[in-house]
Amino acid sequence: MIFSAKKAILPDPAQALPGRDMPVRVSKTHFVTGRPIVPPFPEHLHQALFALGCFWGAERKFWQYPNVFSTMVGYTGGFSVNPSYEEVCTGLTGHAEAVRVLFDPERILYGELLKLFWESHNPTMGMRQGNDMGTQYRSGIYTYNQEQLDTAFESKKIYQERLTQAGFNSITTEIMNSGEFYYAEDYHQQYLAKNPQGYCGLGGCGVNYD
Repeated sequence: MIFSAKKAILPDPAQALPGRDMPVRVSKTHFVTGRPIVPPFPEHLHQALFALGCFWGAERKFWQYPNVFSTMVGYTGGFSVNPSYEEVCTGLTGHAEAVRVLFDPERILYGELLKLFWESHNPTMGMRQGNDMGTQYRSGIYTYNQEQLDTAFESKKIYQERLTQAGFNSITTEIMNSGEFYYAEDYHQQYLAKNPQGYCGLGGCGVNYD
């Protein structure tokens, strides 16, 4: 119980695990689409970064969304450099499990991705998502420019109104400028395509954004 309690609180940066200099090696292409998941990316594409619980199911939500160019999973929002999955699971890196989405703004609006984000998980649960407990499973939106930041905050206001009407508590999603994104190990990339019967604890509130 003590260990579980510690995992529900973000570590002090000075006490976080240091990580390592070398990033993990991942495949260059998406297991499902064959498109790139490592730079360089086509210059016209934009990026979005979300945390909504276990990144296996979260990534599938986004790669299945029409016209998304590519997706990849990793760690963000914490302190440790190039952390391993095992280190993130200790709660001592401060990172959340996240999915980075590449999209063409001429084909998909950032607001559409936010709608999918809100409806795909329960953003009121704090440091957990369903039965997955710990800081790595917290809800987060990490933005790449001021327009994304403003749009994210506005979308939170809209969805909070919907949730309040449905009897849910306050949203706990953190919204901030994106920091470094560290790739998760290769076996995590597109995990549920490689393991169709794999675990997915992702579940929304059943409340529509619109």
